Order: sequence, then C-alpha cells, then structure tokens
Amino acid sequence: MMSRAERGPVADWFRTVDPWLLGSFAALMVFGLVMALAASPAVAERLSLPTFHFVNRQAELLLPSVAVMVGVSFLTPRGVRRTALIAFVIALALVVLALMFGVEVKGSRRWIGGVQPSEFVKPAFVVLAAWAFAEGGRVGAPTLVGKLVALLLLPLTIVPLILEPDFGQTMLISVVWAALFFMAGLHWFWVFGLGGAGVFGGFAAFKLSPHVHERVLRFLDPESVGGVVDTFQVDTALQSILSGGWFGRGPGEGVYKRILPDAHTDFVFAVTGEEFGMIACLALIAFFCFIVVRGLWLALRNEDPFCRFAAAGLTLMFGVQSWINMAVNLRAIPAKGMTLPFISYGGSSLVALGLGMGFLIALTRKRPHAALTVQPAAA
Repeated sequence: MMSRAERGPVADWFRTVDPWLLGSFAALMVFGLVMALAASPAVAERLSLPTFHFVNRQAELLLPSVAVMVGVSFLTPRGVRRTALIAFVIALALVVLALMFGVEVKGSRRWIGGVQPSEFVKPAFVVLAAWAFAEGGRVGAPTLVGKLVALLLLPLTIVPLILEPDFGQTMLISVVWAALFFMAGLHWFWVFGLGGAGVFGGFAAFKLSPHVHERVLRFLDPESVGGVVDTFQVDTALQSILSGGWFGRGPGEGVYKRILPDAHTDFVFAVTGEEFGMIACLALIAFFCFIVVRGLWLALRNEDPFCRFAAAGLTLMFGVQSWINMAVNLRAIPAKGMTLPFISYGGSSLVALGLGMGFLIALTRKRPHAALTVQPAAA
C-alpha cells in the first residue's frame, strides 16, 4: 500500500504492523455490528427506545475505539509505557471517585459520568506490571525495586475493584498478573505461594462477601439460596444456544433474545448461537483462539523483555476475558458481567479494548534494529 522508498510515519506503520492482528480486530468489530443488529432491537423495544438505538450507539462508539487503537499503535515501547502510566493513574483515580460519588447499579458502584473506569485500568495495569517484571529481571541496582513494584502493583489495583465490588475484573487482572509472574521466571516457591494466596482470597471472598456467596451457591445449587431458583439469565442463555441447533434459526429470527436480559452485552454469544447456530459459535471460538495464538507467538519472538511480557499479558487479558464471557453463556462458571471483546455493546469496554489492543499492535510491530542495541527500559 506504501512505496518502500517512502519513509513517513504512516508508511513505516504499514510496513511494520502485523496485518493478521489488525485484520482480526477489524473483523471482530464488523461482526460486533452484525450482532448489534441481531440482538439489540429486542432490548431497545423492551426499554421503550428507538429500535436501532443500540445499533447506532455501537457504530458511534466504534469510531473512538478505532481511533484510539490506531493512534496508540503508532507509539514506541517507551511511549506505550508513558501512556499506560498516565491512563492507569487517571483510571484508578476515577475508580476511587466512583466508589465515593458514583451511581449504584445492581449493588455496585462502577460508573461515574457514564464511564466505567475499571475497563481502562486493565490494559494500563498489564503494561505497567510487564514493565515492572522486565525491570525486576535486569541485572543491576533496579532489580529489587522492579520486583517490589510488581508485587505492590496488584493489591494497589484490585483493592478498589473489590470495594466496588467488581470481582470479575479483579479475577481477570489477578490471572494475568500471575501469568506475568510465572513468565518472569521467578522461583516455584513463589508461584505455589501465590497460588495458595489466590485460593485463600477466593475462599475469603466467598465467606465474607454476600454478593459472591450468593452467586456461587446459586451456580452450584440454585435452590440453596432461600429455596428460590433464580437462574433465569444463564438458563435462558443456554436454552437460546441449544435452540439454534447447528445452523441456527436465521438472522433476526431468534426468540429468546426478547426475554433474555443483557442480550446485547453479557449474553450476545447466546444470541449468536440461536440465530447463527453452533457452527458459528465454534467458528467464533476458533477465531478468538487464533488471535490469542498469534499474539503469543509475536510476543515469544520479541527480543525485548518488556515488549515480550506486555504483549503476552495483553493477549492473555483478551483471551481470558473472551473465555469468561463465553463460559458464562454456556453456564460453565457463575455470571461475571464481562463483555465479549469488540462484540458486546458498551462504550467503556470498546474504547478500553481499543486502547489495550493498540498497545498490543504497537508492541508487536517489527523493529529490525531492536535486537542490535539493547536500551535500558526508561519511562
């Protein structure tokens, strides 16, 4: 698309960006619009909104998401670190403000001014954690400081999320942090120790948080919570997938979306199964798997430790979030309230994913001279 003789920033971007990742994210965004057309009109009618309210909003929100993703993908690794640091400080401050002044929705204070700041904490946290682990692996004076920052970063991030409460995001961030900890090559003693701490934390949340306690018991035994069976969402989602069979009812022909709460957000995968069939669901799972494998392969071949850790962490964040959403739709795990990347409706989610995947594209760009001169990681 660009002459090899041209040396502008756009031409350089086209030559160095990974086309498979870029094309995959674009395809997911297009499929997200298709699913908005399929799932959201029924929700809009239930809420007495214009039929294509959520479709139009999804299209409008994709524009800033694409702009953020492409703009961030031009950054150098140093620029990625600085941008992540700024985004993390601002997003975490907004999480704290949401705790104090945010509107309570379904028992949680996650929103302030129409924005869910915890969505932006995730990609920024992954980049900062990767930076700290990379610094901790260097030989020299900053090693101990890097490891200490990496260890303190997790509680600093998840404590405000637990207070919201937002256990889905907390679990996602903790899993990615643990994976980075493992990739950093730290001793197995710490790996098992942190695993035990995670199990203890989960047990403590089950015992101390009524919200978590009820959800887990309702998942394991619906009748154990006050003798009332209240699994309407997950039951309807699973029935929606099963009713589609292998080939689906056809676009726009689904019936369960008319009664399924959050059909355009948390349970859009169920609508996919009903209208496009199990084959489409399996193809979508395979597509997400391709993105994860591609991202991890690009991370593996990167010479720079920070780029390698950050790219792997961002890829895992994308993959684990996708898995959680689809597992909830299949009733494999308790409901978490997590979106399907680039497909579920949600402004904060779309723009934050644009930021995170922009980081990933920037960190996986080809840098022929990166292996020749190893520069110390700087802010």
